[in-house]
Amino acid sequence: MEPVALSAALASFTDRWSPRIVTTVNDYDVRVAKVEGEHLWHTHDHTDEFFLVLEGELHIALREPEGSGEHTVVLPKGSVFTVPRGTEHKPYAPVPTEILLLEPTGTSTVGDRHGAVPDHVDATTGHALS
Repeated sequence: MEPVALSAALASFTDRWSPRIVTTVNDYDVRVAKVEGEHLWHTHDHTDEFFLVLEGELHIALREPEGSGEHTVVLPKGSVFTVPRGTEHKPYAPVPTEILLLEPTGTSTVGDRHGAVPDHVDATTGHALS
């Protein structure tokens, strides 16, 4: 058991939209990721998704239930936001951004329901730090 410096964890990889697991808490992964550009519309049917912006700025588009519209939340550095389970959402980073995610172990980065996964998005349950 050794502490993990988030700056060192983030410096250990360059891939965008490809989170690394830095530790676990009970049955949850604490993941860090570098993101830029668009992710994809997706939904996590059984879990919320927690975001903390460490550096940069993250936008998360949210679709209202039953097609009643969309809105976007903007998370500057230091902000947190939880996407409720079952909410269709699409993260977007207008600038290079570093985030921390908290999700149950085994949760896919592309959710339970989604469209085609673009080449720049890693469909994974997280990678171990190297």
